[in-house]
Amino acid sequence: MTDLFSVSPASAAASASRLDSLALCMLLLTGAVALGVLVLLVVFSVRYRAASHVDRTPSPSSNLTLEISWTVIPLLLFLVLYVWGAIDYVSLYRAPPDAMPVFVVAKQWMWKAEHRNGRREINEVHLPVGRTVRMVMTSQDVIHSFFVPAFRIKQDVLPGRYTSIAFTPDKEGVYHLFCAEFCGTDHAVMEGRVVVMKPADFAGWLAEGGHVPGMAARGHDLFRQYGCSGCHGAGSSVHAPDLTGLLGRRVHLADGRAVTADEPYVRDSILVPAKDVVAGYAPIMPSFAGQIPEEDLLAIIEYIRETGHDQSAERR
Repeated sequence: MTDLFSVSPASAAASASRLDSLALCMLLLTGAVALGVLVLLVVFSVRYRAASHVDRTPSPSSNLTLEISWTVIPLLLFLVLYVWGAIDYVSLYRAPPDAMPVFVVAKQWMWKAEHRNGRREINEVHLPVGRTVRMVMTSQDVIHSFFVPAFRIKQDVLPGRYTSIAFTPDKEGVYHLFCAEFCGTDHAVMEGRVVVMKPADFAGWLAEGGHVPGMAARGHDLFRQYGCSGCHGAGSSVHAPDLTGLLGRRVHLADGRAVTADEPYVRDSILVPAKDVVAGYAPIMPSFAGQIPEEDLLAIIEYIRETGHDQSAERR
């Protein structure tokens, strides 16, 4: 009975309750303002109708206290909502360092997901309850949109770049996954499900994936297969940047800019190497655009990420 009269879908993530509260407060505030204007409109229309006998002496031309009040008070109230919304928005895109990454490639008309241990799924995403998850997504063809109503998240998935969003599932269950961006003839059937499990059950599910190489291991093989190690390997005679521990590192570029190396930066460095040339290096790297599938790019990036973890372990 509760679900029948619910004004919103089930809430199954920490972000959902915060966003629902924000939406409710915004509705109440804007509703109160609209109701106040409506009440004043009705009162003045009735009181000062043509047939009424009321004092029509012109009112004072200005009232500084009133003008400041009706300007400053609503402004402060809406600024509170703005700050609240900004904080919640940023939390969706600033995942903690220990967030579990899940890599998603969208294509007409399916969702392909891969976990770090190499287990893959189509139109399903299995997640552990209570663990912050960071979805790293790209499209193989057109613009899609990753939409899970129960989590209150919707993130556009774009061809030629990576987008990400972070959230923490807080309730076990199976939840709808939709594409919320018209993506072609069969857009309406591009749907799937997100399965939120107990951590122990999720670990067991991951282990059931069979003896497949993890993403980092597969990325290492691809790193050699595509010839990346020939220039970026430790023993290479070519003057190329060292990629060990690159993810998260500050990189100084030849044009004077400095960027933090993240997934989009590494992807662009592979496909559009002339875009961000590292300071002190010649722009001699060829472009691999059209030569490496999206799944292989994600695996190579995961291998580069793991080199940083290995380096940290050695220091300890």
